[in-house]
Amino acid sequence: MFAIVETLGSFIMIISVFAIMAAVITAILNYRLKKRILDNGPVDENALKLVPAFPRLNTEMLKWGVILLFAGLGLIVLEFIPYNVEHSTLPYGIETVFIAIGFLVYFYIVKNKQHQD
Repeated sequence: MFAIVETLGSFIMIISVFAIMAAVITAILNYRLKKRILDNGPVDENALKLVPAFPRLNTEMLKWGVILLFAGLGLIVLEFIPYNVEHSTLPYGIETVFIAIGFLVYFYIVKNKQHQD
């Protein structure tokens, strides 16, 4: 049982490190691009079409907050559901469902915010 937990923990840590590195690199590159655009002066509409789409609603932090909230809720639910640790895929299914619910909640929040604007 502990071997599975250690292996899963190691896998999650490796994925987390790479995800954090990717997020930091993306943020730095987006900052540099925006800075270059602002330093070059006024920008016309045609030039803006060439620039990669910037987050319009600045909801990136909201997205990850909602997803992590539901992922944590999935882990809490797993604590109370009995299952066979060695042979069951139930934990993966429950965690995936909770993360998917997090994405759907985020989608509906953003959709409602767009309709209000």
